[in-house]
Amino acid sequence: MSEITESNAEVLGHAHEEHAHRDDVGAKMGMWIFLLTELLLFTGLFLVYAVYRYYYTKEFHEAGMQTHILFGTVNTMVLLTSSLTMVLSIAAIQRGKKWLSATFLSSTILLGLAFLIIKYVEWSEEIAKGIYPGSPTLLAKSNGEVLFFGLYYTMTGLHAIHVIAGMTILIFMLVFILRNKITKDNYTKLENAGLYWHLVDIIWIFLFPLFYLIN
Repeated sequence: MSEITESNAEVLGHAHEEHAHRDDVGAKMGMWIFLLTELLLFTGLFLVYAVYRYYYTKEFHEAGMQTHILFGTVNTMVLLTSSLTMVLSIAAIQRGKKWLSATFLSSTILLGLAFLIIKYVEWSEEIAKGIYPGSPTLLAKSNGEVLFFGLYYTMTGLHAIHVIAGMTILIFMLVFILRNKITKDNYTKLENAGLYWHLVDIIWIFLFPLFYLIN
């Protein structure tokens, strides 16, 4: 009788493991589908940019000369570094190193904050010069330059919102790690958060040459 009970318990244990595995796969699939919708959103904006740049090549070049390539370059390095710390955080939790994972994840969050601060300083300088949507200074420029900066603020602003959303998600992941809700045996949430953060970084890698290296 005890052998039958042990056998049933073993079967139930395997069933539970399979169910958890299917949940992990479903969670990852759901995240990939969500990321695809995000890519479609920015792809549409990239196409709009490409069309306007084709029609206003000279004006886009002149407008690109007015962006701060130093700010853009530094922010690119910041986000690339944040992707590295994100990967290291996941690798650490996979090895059961809770505090190391939390440290790397905290670094990722701080790098995201640094990105936003740099972007704020950059926007502040541009706004101080009167270069912002609807300003008399910008409206006095050519149609191509107006379109360039309209897209610049729209696309970099939308990206900044995604950075804030990503940081919020990572803060929750940090709390989960500290409360042992994310462990070496259950880290799918952290992986999915990492995928979202990598998407944010990839989008910036495309935005950087479009608005800063066009000149």
